[in-house]
Amino acid sequence: MDEQTFEDYKSKYLDLYEKTKEQSEVEKASILNDIDFEIELMHKDEVNVAYILNLLDQINDNDDTEEQQKKRQQVSDLLSGDIDLRSKKELIEKFIDEQLVGNKVASVQDAFDAYWSKEQRKAFFQLCEEENLKQTKVEKIIEEKLFADEVPALREKVRKAMKEKQSILVRKKSIPRIIDKINNFINTFIEGMAA
Repeated sequence: MDEQTFEDYKSKYLDLYEKTKEQSEVEKASILNDIDFEIELMHKDEVNVAYILNLLDQINDNDDTEEQQKKRQQVSDLLSGDIDLRSKKELIEKFIDEQLVGNKVASVQDAFDAYWSKEQRKAFFQLCEEENLKQTKVEKIIEEKLFADEVPALREKVRKAMKEKQSILVRKKSIPRIIDKINNFINTFIEGMAA
C-alpha cells in the first residue's frame, strides 16, 4: 500500500471515529435521561385513606356533576390500582353514590366514619349469622389477629366460636372458609383505615 492510500484510509478511519464518538456521547446522555425517566415512573405516591378522603372532599365541594363524575372515576381508578385498597373499593364507591353525589355533607370525614362503622357492624353481624358463630369469640379472634398477625391455634379458636358442633368432615371445609371470611373482614374494614 502506498503512502497516499494509507493516508486516505487513515482519514476515513478518523472521520468514522469522530462520528461514532459523538454518537456514543449523545447516546450516553440519552440513556441517563431514560434512566431518570424510568425512576420517575417507578416512584409512586402512596395512596391511602387520607388521600382518598381528600378526593372525596373535592367531590363534596364541587357542584358540577360532570366534575364530580371525573373525581369519582379518579377515586375508582386509584382504588382499582392499589392492592391494599382494592378490598375497600365497592364500599367507598357506595359511600360516594349514597352520601356525596347530589348531596352536601358538613364533614366528609365524619360522614365517612359513620358510614364505615355502620357497614362494618353490618358485615360483622352478617359473618357471624351466616357461619353461625359466637360474636364475642369472633371479636377476640379479630383482636388477636390485629395484635399478632399469626394467631396460635386459630383453627381451634374458630371451632370454639361455632355455636353448633360440626362433624370433622364438615369442619374441614368450614373452618378454612371462616378464616378466609375473617381475614377478608379485617382487610376490608380495619387494615389501612387509619387516616
